[in-house]
Amino acid sequence: MTITGEIRGPRRPRARWRVTSLEVLCGLLVLALLLQDWLVGVLDVPALRTGATVFVAVCVQAMPFLVLGVLISGAIAAFVPASLLRRAMPRNPALAVPVAGVAGVALPGCECASVPVARRLMQQGVAPAAALAFLLAAPAVNPVVLVSTAVAFKDAPWMVPARFVGSLLTAVVMGWLWTRFGKAEWIAERALRRIPDRDGRSRWAVFAETARHDLVEAGGFLVLGGVFAAVFNVLVPTAWLETLGAQLALAVLVMALLAVVLALCSEADAFVAMSMSALPLLPRLAFLVVGPAVDVKLVALQAGAFGRGFAARFAPATFVVAVACALVSGWVFL
Repeated sequence: MTITGEIRGPRRPRARWRVTSLEVLCGLLVLALLLQDWLVGVLDVPALRTGATVFVAVCVQAMPFLVLGVLISGAIAAFVPASLLRRAMPRNPALAVPVAGVAGVALPGCECASVPVARRLMQQGVAPAAALAFLLAAPAVNPVVLVSTAVAFKDAPWMVPARFVGSLLTAVVMGWLWTRFGKAEWIAERALRRIPDRDGRSRWAVFAETARHDLVEAGGFLVLGGVFAAVFNVLVPTAWLETLGAQLALAVLVMALLAVVLALCSEADAFVAMSMSALPLLPRLAFLVVGPAVDVKLVALQAGAFGRGFAARFAPATFVVAVACALVSGWVFL
């Protein structure tokens, strides 16, 4: 009797099925379709409709400019040598700050676009003070914003130079303050990490990877900022703000705080300020200067790009400086 045996190799481990975000999304979509009648009845509440409208408006307004920002960020990483950026800026940080502020005129985007660009400038070796000055100036002094302000305030033409000077002064002062008091450890290490060499990869591959990474990271914090703006608009009655705005000093403070929480795009905020015709021009100028410098979505984007410790220090200081610069500019031009 002959016994024959088979030589079997090692057993392959069975592939385990993993639930990914794609399966979760598909499941939620199917569930929403099955329960759509019930969901419509539950969600058909005025407060929820208002909050959803604000959330969508903030995200839709900001997303195109965020995409513009990450594309510019990717282009800087892939096509602009770090040595060129360092040579373009004065070596003295105190002189580099106003140069970076004026350079903000060249970027027609909002604050969402300026955050990834500012981080990329830091990673390319530009002084943090200059990059932060560019971050604050770009969304407020570019031609698109100035033209929209001129169109909105055609009956008050001095609002355009008042906004330009107030916003540029805010950026330069904050840059100088960072030069004097800022510390590198306040900025997250990932924001200061130099971009490595391309390691043989093509420039377009670097561009695509950098833009994709920045868009995914910044987009999540943009959504978070939109949620905060929507919640505030639902929970705080408009009548309270109108009552507080009856006095000039309170009106300036209220409009500055309103700019922070409404989180409007800098290309659209002039038309919102124009519609508040019951208020004097000075509170509305504070609204226009503070909004592009500090708002809830911008704080969220800064926390994601530079770290929560940075945002906790930079945002309150920017708010105070922006209000002061708006008052100075308004005193001169209005």
